[in-house]
Amino acid sequence: MIALRRLEEQPPLSQHTYQVEGMSCAHCVAAVSEQVSAVPGVERVAVDLASGSLAIDGEVDAAEVKGAVEAAGYALV
Repeated sequence: MIALRRLEEQPPLSQHTYQVEGMSCAHCVAAVSEQVSAVPGVERVAVDLASGSLAIDGEVDAAEVKGAVEAAGYALV
């Protein structure tokens, strides 16, 4: 019961979705996932190759996300 109360007291995570340009394979997905996962505040990352989407849960700075994607060799649309 105590664990449930603690869970309920936590604020919900913010969800952010971006479009990534230039990904063409599983290696691309892994590179973007790895770089973005290292951004402070990121709790969860999901990259979809088919749609080029990047979904992030957590409190993040968009400029830091952009920098991480660029460090992986890709661009935010």
